[in-house]
Amino acid sequence: MSSLPTHVAIIMDGNSRWAKDKKIPKKEGHKAGVKAARSAIEFAVKNKINFLTLFAFSTENWGRSRTEVKALMELLVKAMQDETPQLIKNYVKVNFIGDINRLEKAIVNKITKTKSLTSNYEPKMNLNIAISYGGRWDIVQAIKEISKDLLQKKIKEKNINEDLLSSYLDTSNFPDPDLVIRTGNEKRLSNFLIWQAAYSELIFFKKLWPDFKNIDFKRALDEYKRRKRNFGLRS
Repeated sequence: MSSLPTHVAIIMDGNSRWAKDKKIPKKEGHKAGVKAARSAIEFAVKNKINFLTLFAFSTENWGRSRTEVKALMELLVKAMQDETPQLIKNYVKVNFIGDINRLEKAIVNKITKTKSLTSNYEPKMNLNIAISYGGRWDIVQAIKEISKDLLQKKIKEKNINEDLLSSYLDTSNFPDPDLVIRTGNEKRLSNFLIWQAAYSELIFFKKLWPDFKNIDFKRALDEYKRRKRNFGLRS
């Protein structure tokens, strides 16, 4: 049986469908999603989860309508402004992973400020926000950096292995997720941490993300603790 996970990653799926079901604008669904994220962060801190990664915006999400993307970005900026004081109060260190260069300069500046404000203490938890993130993008950008270092003879081809590639990923500063939770009644990773989640335990919920409560998070942790992780070895 497993103990509590060190690192939990969550695919927060279902905001738009939640809004559609309630016949309200998509933006309201995303606002409700922010509230659910706040609750999940507080629950993770109280339960001594060392690392929490939230999938906020994928590389594929850029294909959504300009109106929805704009609304999501505005909500992201507002959430950073509103939530940072509480994150500081709870000693949460915030990190961002993904192709940040695709974001508007104003958002990049907010990201930089949030990271700075939450880096002045020993954290109780590390919160990773995946924005403009995709697992394939992460691997490709790592390969590009490895190629550059090969050409500059900073590394040798014989030294390229899984550990070295992992060190070039955008997630290199934190461990692979022990547990991946997905809401929204979908059962796939959707290009999220596809290298890092090779041996993660996966738990899926039918509930849409705005309806995900602390009791659901607890159910996921309890289910995780019941599982035996063999990592490909015989039990």
